[in-house]
Amino acid sequence: MPLDRRAIAGVDDSKRLDAAARERLATRIRAEALALGLAAAPVAEIARYNILEATVRAMGRALDRVARQLGAEPGEILIDGKPLRTLGRPHRAIVQGDGRCYSIGCASIVAKVLRDRLMTRLDPRYPAYGWASNAGYGTPAHLEGLRRAGLTAHHRVSFCRSALGRQLEL
Repeated sequence: MPLDRRAIAGVDDSKRLDAAARERLATRIRAEALALGLAAAPVAEIARYNILEATVRAMGRALDRVARQLGAEPGEILIDGKPLRTLGRPHRAIVQGDGRCYSIGCASIVAKVLRDRLMTRLDPRYPAYGWASNAGYGTPAHLEGLRRAGLTAHHRVSFCRSALGRQLEL
């Protein structure tokens, strides 16, 4: 985010905002950001490496995109949470950063809006899971959908097995 502009009012931890506020803020953030890099960790990558390492790899891809947009590495990399040994870039970790740091809050809003949109698009194809309303989180309704309909290619097998306490097949 530009240092010479006033912070966008209302930016906070995405979990503390309702969907309409996140959508409104994400539009402003995208318009004002100097650079924006988005990346995801697909289910196969999570299964191969584990959730933490897959997340770190996705962060690296997002940072590569930001560096390309800026024409240089970012001056400072701030991340939400604890330091990541395998990120491969100097960074500063801020625990609960999405509620304490403006740029991390902006990133959390943009990421949450994108994820919610993806889950809403998947919902009609997989109505048993309630993805439009639970965004894929392990709510009781979502877990019941897993019990009734089984897994899709979008589910993390290891998580589903541990959440349901039994073997599940794709």
